[in-house]
Amino acid sequence: MAVWERLVSVLEEDCRDNRLSVSAPFSRRTLLAGLGGGAGSVGMLSALRAENAGHFPGTAKRVIHLFMNGGPFQGDFFDPKPGLTKYAGQRPPSANLRTERKTGGLMPSPFRYRRHGESGLPVSELLPQTAKCIDEICVVRSTWTDNPNHGPALLLMNNGTILPTRPSMGSWVSYGLGTENANLPGYVVLCPGKPVRFSILWTSAFLPGSHQGTYINHSSLSPDKLVPFLRNRDSERERQALQVNLIRRMNERHLQRSGPDTRLEGRLQAMETAFRMQFTATDAFDLSQETRQTRDAYGEGHFANGCLLARRLSERGVRFIQLYYGNGQPWDTHNNHHQASRDLSRAIDQPVAALLTDLRQRGLLDETLVLWGGEFGRTPTSENGSGRDHNHHGFTTWMAGGGIQGGMSWGETDEFGFQALHNRVHVHDLHATILHLLGMDHERLTYRYAGRDFRLTDVAGNVIREILQS
Repeated sequence: MAVWERLVSVLEEDCRDNRLSVSAPFSRRTLLAGLGGGAGSVGMLSALRAENAGHFPGTAKRVIHLFMNGGPFQGDFFDPKPGLTKYAGQRPPSANLRTERKTGGLMPSPFRYRRHGESGLPVSELLPQTAKCIDEICVVRSTWTDNPNHGPALLLMNNGTILPTRPSMGSWVSYGLGTENANLPGYVVLCPGKPVRFSILWTSAFLPGSHQGTYINHSSLSPDKLVPFLRNRDSERERQALQVNLIRRMNERHLQRSGPDTRLEGRLQAMETAFRMQFTATDAFDLSQETRQTRDAYGEGHFANGCLLARRLSERGVRFIQLYYGNGQPWDTHNNHHQASRDLSRAIDQPVAALLTDLRQRGLLDETLVLWGGEFGRTPTSENGSGRDHNHHGFTTWMAGGGIQGGMSWGETDEFGFQALHNRVHVHDLHATILHLLGMDHERLTYRYAGRDFRLTDVAGNVIREILQS
């Protein structure tokens, strides 16, 4: 008790010295209320203030990015190419495009297509459950990127540049919009295993550290294992609150003397969020709270669990949620492509359909943008007889919810699905559109660093207005 009273007196003296407003004397209750309140509460000092929350009213409040790392083949899912069967084994001039490795003749996709929904969009037999949601989905068949290698393509899709020193898309969204729930991170990354080499894909780089993606290894469903060091076993809650509050007051005092320091403010916010997460993360990440019916709807496996976690996080106000399929590049099918596509599709089809359906039933889909795709696609030509090489010239992504027109496709590739030809969508255009749906002008969402203004879309990008709801 003596330690408590002594530190409280320091806080009260600090407030008097700096003319800080105190509505009531410090106590255990007021201290805990200031740092660990209910969902939606904010700390007294926050680097995530939403004072610049958008440039105009957005249709989406948050994003769920379903990332198929490795690169799915566009012709297996949403972009049927009968020409591959007609000219199987041949190598027409249009197939002589640069890829990472040498490829052979055209290799047809063995999977049949059917038209689904009121829109009648064609969907492969690999995705029978997702096909039922096609009227919610806008299929972008003409996405393209700059490089056929995994590293640069991963960076461009996630960070808007091939340079490993720029903030990720999720960090830009967190920086631009702030948080809806100060008790959870604004940007969460779900990826099984320990993907150390992937961490650059969710970095905040020169943005304040509080905007960096919080990595969650969802291989285990125990909340204590999902979030390392979730519990402080050496200090009770009240003592931790006192320590955090004291450090915050000392740093506020420092900031008053030295002036604004976004990095320091970011560290303070990260520390406060970490404290509050001890009491809110258990609820957010605890799938045992879901009904058996809901669990069965999503299915089993790490991706199914990740989709359900993404829904739980989105309804609790997390701005940006990335879900990586697997650790490594499971969609990198240089060999045995057809069987790998069957297995991978079986793992994602039911969870994706369940996520879209669940969001719609809960009234969340209209304000939640769901994005699906990889860092590039794969070649319609064969590699090693049974595989497909990387293809950055043209591939498929899709979006749903958040102000997107469902039941439509945008853009076209050539007759073999190798290159985007009509209404081409560069990764910068994709990013510009995502930011627009969130209420941000991609040309105005900037951060000054090292003498120049940086932005997610660099010096390019156009909003794809034709796919937006009117």
